[in-house]
Amino acid sequence: MAENPWGNAPTEMIVTTTNNIDGRPVQRYCGVVTGEVIVGANLFRDLFASVRDIVGGRSGAYEEVLSRAREEAMAEMRQRAAALGGNAVIGVDLDYEVLGSGGSMLMVSATGTAVYLTDPA
Repeated sequence: MAENPWGNAPTEMIVTTTNNIDGRPVQRYCGVVTGEVIVGANLFRDLFASVRDIVGGRSGAYEEVLSRAREEAMAEMRQRAAALGGNAVIGVDLDYEVLGSGGSMLMVSATGTAVYLTDPA
């Protein structure tokens, strides 16, 4: 997988699927932010994953790729929120889509609303 250009995304930023955060009112809505990552599936990994599926095991290789893609999409979303002046992203939705001929690629997208929250009292 390629180097993550969003690796310097702020990790202290609050990211949540809820539309508010207890004790932290939204002071300003900054806009909708997204992060997208598309990863290609390796032919050999596909073959071994299908064998594991037949015998009932989990596909650790796929789980690792999926986890890494999700983290990169979230990091990109956080970076874009920070660029808009946000200190949190609320209402986050994660979406997974299979792309390409024969489902050879996976797209992970993270979407939410960048907001600026007031400091806790």
